Amino acid sequence: AGPVESKNEAAMSELVPEPRQKPVVPMKPMGINANLLGYIGIDTIIEQMRKKTMKTGFDFNIMVVGQSGLGKSTLVNTLFKSQVSRKSSGWNREEKIPKTVEIKAIGHVIEEGGVKMKLTVIDTPGFGDQINNENCWEPIEKYINEQYEKFLKEEVNIARKKRIPDTRVHCCLYFISPTGHSLRPLDLEFMKHLSKVVNIIPVIAKADTMTLEEKTEFKQRVRKELEVNGIEFYPQKEFDEDLEDKTENDKIRQESMPFAVVGSDKEYQVNGKRVLGRKTPWGIIEVENLTHCEFALLRDFVIRTHLQDLKEVTHNIHYETYRAKRLNDNGGLPPMAVETEENHESNL
Repeated sequence: AGPVESKNEAAMSELVPEPRQKPVVPMKPMGINANLLGYIGIDTIIEQMRKKTMKTGFDFNIMVVGQSGLGKSTLVNTLFKSQVSRKSSGWNREEKIPKTVEIKAIGHVIEEGGVKMKLTVIDTPGFGDQINNENCWEPIEKYINEQYEKFLKEEVNIARKKRIPDTRVHCCLYFISPTGHSLRPLDLEFMKHLSKVVNIIPVIAKADTMTLEEKTEFKQRVRKELEVNGIEFYPQKEFDEDLEDKTENDKIRQESMPFAVVGSDKEYQVNGKRVLGRKTPWGIIEVENLTHCEFALLRDFVIRTHLQDLKEVTHNIHYETYRAKRLNDNGGLPPMAVETEENHESNL
């Protein structure tokens, strides 16, 4: 038995494979942070969005409404630091004062820091200039709704465009005359009718005609009258998304609104600096100086902090309200115009 067992053991030892040597693992470089091994790169989406927006650009449409002579064109030019709105230097003798409110839209492409913006300024000459101003806001309301209708028709097309041209009014600057007393019935009626279809920002024009005390009192009176009449202006309370937005917007609603502004596109030398301002016998009113007027606050509000929100509220609230009503009234879809063969060929 002894020799047989020793033979079997020798055979088994031949069948057992020899243990393999482990491959040599290269050591991790000392310079690499261990935390970076779990990095995915989700945060780069913001940079991707930024690049895409810079390539395509975006639209912003601003409407100015108010009586002639309140400096609407000048203020818009000052706001964007370029001649984006044509000045109407009074009516010539040959020209007739328009009997109804006209709508004039002027488009520009503004580029800053590589970002392109197609800016459209919609002026409303003739508003409030007649003896009888009854229902003079109707052409403006009609224009705003026409832009919603145009966007809606593009949306419901079977073969719709990849990027629908946006002509909807994102912001309406309503110019209040600096009387120092109270709002006129025309002001209240306009804002009451249009506050539901567009973002209205009330502005006290030519604030340099009032003293600081008169300006403060007039602002408080305007706020009170708007509240009593149930008129909501932008930013509306119900559209605040979170506590941070509510805190920021409450401060604007209670302190800044309506913005008392002065516009000017002329430069003057003040303490060795070139500033935008208006020259008076007793000194220069600096447009961008907060102790002189609130133009800088209005510019920051409209362009630097709330421009995207103005566009979103227009799309998600005002346009959606119009769209829902329009589709309900027509049983689902807006009536499509019957195309003739000629029209069909021209469309193709």
